[in-house]
Amino acid sequence: MAADQIELKDYLRETNLIHSRLIALVVLLGVLAFILVARVWYLQIYNNERFEVLSKDNRVRLVPVPPVRGQIFDRNGKVLAENIPVFTLEILPQDVKNMDGLLDELTKIIEVSPADVRKFKAQVRSHRSFEPQVLKVNLSEQELARFSVNRHRFRGANVQAKLQRSYPYGGEMAHVLGYVGRINQRDKDSIDQQAYKGTDYIGKRGIEAKYEDHLLGKVGVEQVETNAHGERIRELDRNDPVSGDDIYLNIDVELQIKAREYLGDRRGSVVAIEPATGEVLAFVSNPVYDPNKFVNGIDHRSYNALRNDVNRPLLNRTISGRYAPGSTIKGLVSMAGLENGWSSSKSITCPGYYTLKGSSHRYRCWRRGGHGPTEMIESLMFSCDVYYYQLANTLGIDKLSAFLKDFGLGSITGIDLDGEPSGLVPSRSWKRQRRGVSWYPGDTLNTGIGQGDVLVTPLQLGVMTATLANRGRRIEPRLVGRMTHSANGENQNAETELRGAELGTVTASKDNFKTIIDAMTAVVAHPRGTAHRSAGLNAEYTMAGKTGTAQVVAIAQGAKYDASKLSDFQKDHALFISFAPVEEPKIAIAVIIENGGSGSSAAAPVARKVADFYLLGKDANAPEPVEPKQPSSSESL
Repeated sequence: MAADQIELKDYLRETNLIHSRLIALVVLLGVLAFILVARVWYLQIYNNERFEVLSKDNRVRLVPVPPVRGQIFDRNGKVLAENIPVFTLEILPQDVKNMDGLLDELTKIIEVSPADVRKFKAQVRSHRSFEPQVLKVNLSEQELARFSVNRHRFRGANVQAKLQRSYPYGGEMAHVLGYVGRINQRDKDSIDQQAYKGTDYIGKRGIEAKYEDHLLGKVGVEQVETNAHGERIRELDRNDPVSGDDIYLNIDVELQIKAREYLGDRRGSVVAIEPATGEVLAFVSNPVYDPNKFVNGIDHRSYNALRNDVNRPLLNRTISGRYAPGSTIKGLVSMAGLENGWSSSKSITCPGYYTLKGSSHRYRCWRRGGHGPTEMIESLMFSCDVYYYQLANTLGIDKLSAFLKDFGLGSITGIDLDGEPSGLVPSRSWKRQRRGVSWYPGDTLNTGIGQGDVLVTPLQLGVMTATLANRGRRIEPRLVGRMTHSANGENQNAETELRGAELGTVTASKDNFKTIIDAMTAVVAHPRGTAHRSAGLNAEYTMAGKTGTAQVVAIAQGAKYDASKLSDFQKDHALFISFAPVEEPKIAIAVIIENGGSGSSAAAPVARKVADFYLLGKDANAPEPVEPKQPSSSESL
C-alpha cells in the first residue's frame, strides 16, 4: 500500500473524548454517592426513631394474653360454669395468598360446615388482615392429628389451644347463668376493646352478663420475637393476665334440679328464698334451653326452633313472666283490712256470688254454692271470693293498692339480674293515664281477689312470701352470695360477701301478722284447708301457705268453667305460696304452673316436695327402698 494512503489516528481528539466521559462518569458517581449519603442520613438520622420502631415491629410482636374467665359455683361449691380446653383452628389472612384454595384443602381433612365458612369469611371482611380469625372451634383428636401431619401445606393456618366456657348442668341453670357468646360488632361498639384484647367471648345473659366486669379478668401481654414469616421464635418479656373473679351463687343446684323435676314438663316457675337473708335458693323457669349451644354461636335453624316454640323456652318466666296472682294475695288483703279497722271475727255470708249496690252483675265465688257465713280465718282456709269482694269494696282501691305495694308488688325486686320488669298494682291514676277512663268499683273487687289488672312475677311472689315469713321485713333477693378474686393482681385470694339490701318494713302490728300467719297455717294444716291434702298431710314441720287459681280467659256471666272445652293455653294458672317452718322460717316458696288448673292440686304438691327436700333431705320422686329378701329356711346356709 502507498504511504500517502495510510490514515493517521487523531490521538488528541480521542484523548479529549475519554476525558469528557471520565468527567461525566465522576459527576454521575458523585451525584449517586450524594443521593446514597442523603438517603442514609434520612433513614439513619432524620427518621431514626420512626424506622427503628418499624424495624422492631418486624421482629418483635406484642401479643395479648387473655385472662382466664372466673368460674361460677353454687352455694356448696359445685361447678356451674367452667373453662375447658379445646383446640381451635385459626387462619391469619395476611399470610394467605389464595384463601378459597386454602379453605378447599382444609375442608378435605377437617369437617367444616358451609355456615362456618360463611361466618369465617364475614369475620375476615370485618377485621384487619393481621388479626387471626377462627375457622372452627373444638377440633376432634382425629382432626387435630390430620392437621398436624399436613401442617406444612397450610401456610397461615394454625391450631391454638384455648379455654372455652362450658355449663356442666346444661339447661338446669340456663335462666340463672345465661351464657357467654362470641363478641359481635354491637358488643365492640359498647365495650372497652383494650380490655378484651385476645378475648373472643363476652357475657350475653344472666349472671354471665350482670357480673361481666368481675368474671372477665385483666388482659396480659407478651413480647415475642418472630421471623420473616411472622412465626414465633422466642418470648422476650411477659406481663401475666389477672384471672377473673370466681363467683359463688346462693343457689343450691341440687334443690334447683329437684324443683324442676317436680314441675315435670309443665310450663312454670319455682322460686325458693331464705327469708332471713334474701338468698335465692332455687330459681326455676321451665322449659329450659341448653346454653352450651350459644357459646360459639347457635345455628339459625336451632335458634328459630327455640324462638318459635309455643312453650317459649327462652323466656325467663321467674323474672319476666307476669301473671295474675289470684288468691295468693288474700292474706295481704286481710291484713290491710285488719290495719284499717276490719275485725277478724266479722262474718260475711257467701251465697256463691256478690253484687254491688245498684247493680245486677254477679261477681262469682269459685264455689258455686257458696261458703255460707264466713269469718276471716275461714275465708283464707276456704279461699272464699265473696268475703274478699266485700272486704276490698269496704277498703277501697287507694288503701288496698298502697298496702299491696308495701310488700313489693308492682315494682322490681332489685335482684342482681338485668332486665327485670315491674309488676302492676292498679290504681285510679294508673287507669286514667293508661286507659283514659275512670276507676270503677268492680275494678276494686277484681283487685281484691288478685284478678283484673294485677300482675306479678314469680320472683315478686317469692319476695312477698318471704316478707310475710319475716313478719314484714322485706329484703332484696340475691343470687350471688360471694366472690373470690386475686387481690391487686397477685395470687392471693380475697373474698367479698354480697348481701341483699334491707328494703324496709311493712307497717303492721305483730298481732295482725300473727292472725294472718295462723290462718295461712290452717290452709295447710287444717283438714278443711284448701292445701291440706296436697301440701299438709303427714308433714314433719309446720307450713303456712295459700293456694291460688288465676283465670286466663273470661267466663261469661252465668256460664260454668269447663276445662275440657278449653285449649291447654286457655286453662287457669295454678299458684301456691308457702314458708316453713312457721316458727322460724328457713325457706319461702312461690310456685306458678301455667294452665295447671287448681293451685291446690297442681302447685301446692310441688312446694311441699321442694320444702321436704330442702328441710328434710327427702326426695319425693326417689324410688321406694326395697326391703332385702329374707332367705327361707331352705335357702339358709
